[in-house]
Amino acid sequence: MASELKIRVNEREWKVAAAPDTPLLYVLSNELLLQGPRFGCGLAQCGSCSVLVNGVETRSCVTPVSAVQGKSVTTLEGLPAWYAVQKKLPAAPALHPVQQAMIDEQAVQCGYCFNGMIVKASELLSKVPQPTEAQIRSAMNGHLCRCGTYPRILKAIQRAAQTMAAVAQ
Repeated sequence: MASELKIRVNEREWKVAAAPDTPLLYVLSNELLLQGPRFGCGLAQCGSCSVLVNGVETRSCVTPVSAVQGKSVTTLEGLPAWYAVQKKLPAAPALHPVQQAMIDEQAVQCGYCFNGMIVKASELLSKVPQPTEAQIRSAMNGHLCRCGTYPRILKAIQRAAQTMAAVAQ
């Protein structure tokens, strides 16, 4: 049975009508019309549905919407503002540095994985500003790319780390 729930997504409060066990992904996609989180496998195995919940990557396809009440959800669309808050920037950039690096390195092909890859890489760089290649590979483990652009994704994350380090100086 649907009930009215309050959730915070991309720094905005929303009232949604959903059963408490409805997957967060369905609410984000169907009620809030956000296109960042994607349905991939429905089993939390591929990472396409990834969002940040209080800054921690979470698979929205298996997370009930009731589990995020009182928490902050950030989707792909909200990453620039999330980054601006973290870095205490006066305004949000058009794209998060990871988003821009993915474009610059031409890391995205079919679009299946990019949401989850960008969300996870953003989380990683918020915690480990200058990760080693091994740390990046470990963090990205569990995110599937059907096109096999892993080398370009790795390069994009390294590029984003350099860009973010330059902003910090």
